[in-house]
Amino acid sequence: MIWNAILLAFRQISRNYLRAFLTMLGIIIGVGSVIVMISLGNGTTKKVQMQIASMGSNLLVIHPAFRLNTGGGSLSKKFTHKEVEILESRLASSIKSIAPIASTSAIAQYKGLNTRTTISGVTNSYFEVADWQIGLGRLFNTEDSSSNVCILGQSVRLALFKDSNPLGEKVRIGKSICEVVGVFKAKGQGGFGNDQDDFIALPFKTYLRDISGATSNYNIDRIMVSMKDNIDSSSLSNEIRHILREHRNIKQGQIDTFDIMDTQQFEENTTATMRILSIFLSSAAGISLIVGGIGIMNIMLVSVTERTKEIGTRLAIGALERDVLLQFLIESVVVSALGGSIGIILAFFISWGVAIKMDIPFVFDMWVAFGAFLFSAIIGVIFGYLPAKRASKLDPIEALRYE
Repeated sequence: MIWNAILLAFRQISRNYLRAFLTMLGIIIGVGSVIVMISLGNGTTKKVQMQIASMGSNLLVIHPAFRLNTGGGSLSKKFTHKEVEILESRLASSIKSIAPIASTSAIAQYKGLNTRTTISGVTNSYFEVADWQIGLGRLFNTEDSSSNVCILGQSVRLALFKDSNPLGEKVRIGKSICEVVGVFKAKGQGGFGNDQDDFIALPFKTYLRDISGATSNYNIDRIMVSMKDNIDSSSLSNEIRHILREHRNIKQGQIDTFDIMDTQQFEENTTATMRILSIFLSSAAGISLIVGGIGIMNIMLVSVTERTKEIGTRLAIGALERDVLLQFLIESVVVSALGGSIGIILAFFISWGVAIKMDIPFVFDMWVAFGAFLFSAIIGVIFGYLPAKRASKLDPIEALRYE
């Protein structure tokens, strides 16, 4: 009986294919929109997670606070090597490594080509903490601590050298000249939308001597701390805050002159935000499913009116009310499920195309697709029940007399 009702439903669709397609359109748009929104949301979330991971794992980044005190003076204060040494000593049991970094913007030149980029003074620990891998050449060694050598990010390498090998070549940075000893592997966009490969690394002492010319002990722009596994980032962050406040003699109630960014917390917050946004957009798109369901109900009510004599004939020759109810209910579910299937197929290709265009990972969740299909079938049951019930309650004699 059910199989015959399904075949009859497809026969009715083929007889009025244009009307059936317009009926399914709301379901197609609703299912497709929900899946596309969820897929793009998952892809964007995954890209953000990859970008944050590329900064380095289990990281705390300490940087000067950008605030003004009540007198109008700045509370921003850089860090000293003494503070780095104190943190490294007192946190030895909790951290893998610690890396001081100083940076500025400057123009790098090579044979008539130039590019404005970030110049960073770093120690060898920076490469481990920030997870930088060498693509060409080598990292700094112990003899390079104050030498005129540099390592290029991939963006700088392409801007100055195109496809040629830069190893051993001399690059001018301001008034200084450095020899290229290495090129980093590309990382791409960072968690804040910045190009991580657009920088040149110099030994820290070389940077202070030739680039910044800093005379103050406060010459470190930020400190990156790599935590050991299974260390609670919140507890370690509080410990760092206590050590720095103590060393800087910041009294209770006074504002910190530094901030600590927890990359784990940042990733969790960003992921949660993206998930909420994805749910909100999917819910908004899901409204079209309700609209599509109303469309199905309207068309099925029209179909009941058009097929009144057919229903009367079936009831007159012995069909039960539940048989008529089941027939129209299955027709409604078939229309809705078929629309859901088309919506899933379209959503797959749209999500794939948009993911390529937006340069994000293509994430297509089959469970989401199955859930959307199941929901579309349920929409067919809910909105098809009233027309089916109306058809099953027709009086056979009145139905046969209907003109």
